[in-house]
Amino acid sequence: MNADIFKGCIPALMTPCTKGRTPDYDALVAKGLELIAAGMSAVVYCGSMGDWPLLTDDERMEGVARLTQAGIPVIVGTGAVNTKMAVAHAAHAAKVGAKGLMVIPRVLSRGSSLTAQRHHFSAVLAAAPDLPAVIYNSPYYGFATRADLFFALRAEHPNLIGFKEFGGAADMRYAAENITSQDDDVTLMIGVDTTVFHGYVNCGAKGAITGIGNVLPREVLHLVALCERAAAGDGDARLKARELEEALSVLSSFDEGPDLVLYYKHLMALSGDEAYRTHFNETDSLTAAQRNYCEAQFGLFRDWYAVWARQGGVVTECA
Repeated sequence: MNADIFKGCIPALMTPCTKGRTPDYDALVAKGLELIAAGMSAVVYCGSMGDWPLLTDDERMEGVARLTQAGIPVIVGTGAVNTKMAVAHAAHAAKVGAKGLMVIPRVLSRGSSLTAQRHHFSAVLAAAPDLPAVIYNSPYYGFATRADLFFALRAEHPNLIGFKEFGGAADMRYAAENITSQDDDVTLMIGVDTTVFHGYVNCGAKGAITGIGNVLPREVLHLVALCERAAAGDGDARLKARELEEALSVLSSFDEGPDLVLYYKHLMALSGDEAYRTHFNETDSLTAAQRNYCEAQFGLFRDWYAVWARQGGVVTECA
């Protein structure tokens, strides 16, 4: 089983939308190919960034199939309002040639029940036993997977080989301290853009799933490369990684809030990707103040990076 699918920098793809508010699969595939060509190691499709609650099951499966047919290595999100459909998405992912699963907890019904979550995770993992999988841990889903549950599941399902942490720094440390440091064959993945340095350097993460990387792939890949060097003991890389993460901090922080897709689609459209201008719900939009703020921060970062990236040394080596 290839655990390498969960290593490197992996954008969580958003779902482009036609003017008729249906998925634009051609634009989805084009963006996936563009990001892989830029140096991303794989893509995630139909996590929170992919607007999975707003798509039908058939639409989600069509997007996965289109991406895999294009030769793009895809990790599939299994979020669903019931276990039956989560299982169906896992089985479909395996059938069409996806490379991995991101197993999302049971939501809405008995979401806080440890017993219910164990049965849910187990059913999803069993539906695609040959696909490597990570548990997606996020406070937004209302359930925290802890070490006892993770290793009980791993004992029954050897395809569970990783843990994606979307919580903050303390949650990332818990995962490193209690889960991934217990078994060298378990991979820790950074799930939120604000904890890239902490995840790589302090917690031993091997991969990062990114939202802002859809908009700024070069710059986020640069950050990951610096963090990997810093984690290997390079002091200069450590300093420069912190500088870059700090400069990205506001744009990265959009990943932590409920309007993350609205922010990143707006920045994509601002950068010329018209397929990201329309949302599936007509009323989903940023306020004028939010647009002004993110545009100002976007311009500020790009101006800063254009100068900072030319300084040479480890910055140039990791570019």
